[in-house]
Amino acid sequence: MLSRRIVAARPLARALAPAVARPRPQFTQVRTALTEAERAELADPNMNGGYINPPAENRLTRDPYADWWDKQDRRNYGEPCHEDNDILGAISLHTYDHFTPRWGFVLMGTFIASVLGLCGVVKLYYPDRVSVPKTYDDGLEAELGGPRAVRARKHGEEPSWK
Repeated sequence: MLSRRIVAARPLARALAPAVARPRPQFTQVRTALTEAERAELADPNMNGGYINPPAENRLTRDPYADWWDKQDRRNYGEPCHEDNDILGAISLHTYDHFTPRWGFVLMGTFIASVLGLCGVVKLYYPDRVSVPKTYDDGLEAELGGPRAVRARKHGEEPSWK
């Protein structure tokens, strides 16, 4: 390992010579921070070849009775299409703008409060209990461990939760 380091070591003269005094090889490339593709992207940030992208407007919001050249898609001849025309076109899904988000949250909150309120009322007036309590002839005294064990209910005894 040490022998490889000694062979690969630079001569003392080259190590002591300043880097400026050494001649620079002709095949060395000087790199900049940006590549050609990055420069082209800065010139055209949308990367669409300089295409003028109109503002995003859904075609369903346009007047259906206006004099359009393309009546189905509600656009005129030569009018540029938006790059998201498949989303904004008249044949795309409908825009649901019946409610504002605030009113939608009010409606959803009212529904959740109603369901939880109904569950609370049912819990108050419909407690969880057995419809017919089970009884045993001798209260299962021997099966549960003898006279000192907690025994099951005999015939005629009232349940403890009443």
